[in-house]
Amino acid sequence: MSQYVKTFHAVEIGDGGDGRWAERVRPAMVRAEDWLTEEGQTPEGAARARRLFEEHMPELVPALDRLSGQLASPQARTLLTMAAVRPFFSGCTQIGRKGTLLRNYDFAPEHCEGTIVSSHFLRPVIGMQEVGWGLLDGMNNAGLAVSLTFGGRFVHGPGFAVPLVLRYLLETCRTVGEAMGRLRTLPIAIPQNITLVDPERTVTVHVGPDIPLIKTPDSCAANHQHLPVPDEQERTTRTQARLAAIRAAGIDAAAMLRPPLYQCAYDEWLGTVYTAQYRPAEGCATYLWPGESWEHSFIGFSSGSRTVSLGLPDESDDR
Repeated sequence: MSQYVKTFHAVEIGDGGDGRWAERVRPAMVRAEDWLTEEGQTPEGAARARRLFEEHMPELVPALDRLSGQLASPQARTLLTMAAVRPFFSGCTQIGRKGTLLRNYDFAPEHCEGTIVSSHFLRPVIGMQEVGWGLLDGMNNAGLAVSLTFGGRFVHGPGFAVPLVLRYLLETCRTVGEAMGRLRTLPIAIPQNITLVDPERTVTVHVGPDIPLIKTPDSCAANHQHLPVPDEQERTTRTQARLAAIRAAGIDAAAMLRPPLYQCAYDEWLGTVYTAQYRPAEGCATYLWPGESWEHSFIGFSSGSRTVSLGLPDESDDR
C-alpha cells in the first residue's frame, strides 16, 4: 500500500463573483481540454454544450456566466457546463438513513480537488467541489443532502457529468421528492448512483445514459447497478462486498474508517480519500480521516486548510 499525505482546503466563495472562486480554480483550468471530449473542444461542440445547459439548467445560467466570465480559456468556459466531459470513473460507498448521509469517496488522491466549498449561487450550499463548481457530495440550507458513486458500467452518452447534476439539485430542490423529479428530466453521461436525504426520506437511485431512473430497494450504494457484477470486477472493486458491509453497518462513521469500507488501493485509484457525514436538517457536515475530523456548518463554516494522512497503519488492505 502506498502512503499519501493530502491537503484539503475549505473556502467560502459566496456567489462566485468576488474573485475567491476564480483564484481557487484557475490553476486547475489551465488544462481544461484534458477533461473535454473531442467534440467539446470544437466550437460546434461548445455551442451544443451551452444549449444543453440552457435547456436543462436555466436557473443556473446567470451563475455560469458569472463564473465563466472570469476564465480566459474558451475550453475552461465549456468545461463549466459539464456537458462535454470525458468519462471518468471512481469508487465510493454511501448510505442514507434517519436524516443522515454517510459516504466514502475512493479515488486517486492527486486527482481529487480536495476543496470544501461554502457557496451561495441560488441558496447556501456546502459540499466537496470537483471540476470547477460541481460537487461530489453536499447539502443545502433547505435540509437536502446528496452524494454520488460510479455505477460500475462502462457506457457513455450525451449528457451532464454528475458533479454538476448534484450542484443543480442542491441549488434548486428542497426535498428528496423534488430532486427525484428533476433527475428524471436530466440527461446524465455515465452510469451513476445517487443517494438523497432529507429530514423525512432517504432514497438511492440508479441513473445513466441508457436507463431510466431506477429506485433501489434501500438507500445504499457502492459501484454497481441492476446488472450482475462480473467476477473480475468484483475482485478489483469489491463493490458487492462493500454494499453488504455498509448495509450491515448502517450509519456508523467508525465502520467507514476500517476495511472493507475503507480502501487503501490508492495506486489503483481505489483508495479512500475522505469520509463525509451530512446531517442536513442540522446544517452540519463533517469530513473524516483516520484520526482526524473537520466539521462545518452554515452558521460556522471553518475556512482554512488541513493536511491529513491517508491510509491505515500496518494495513495490507487484504488484497
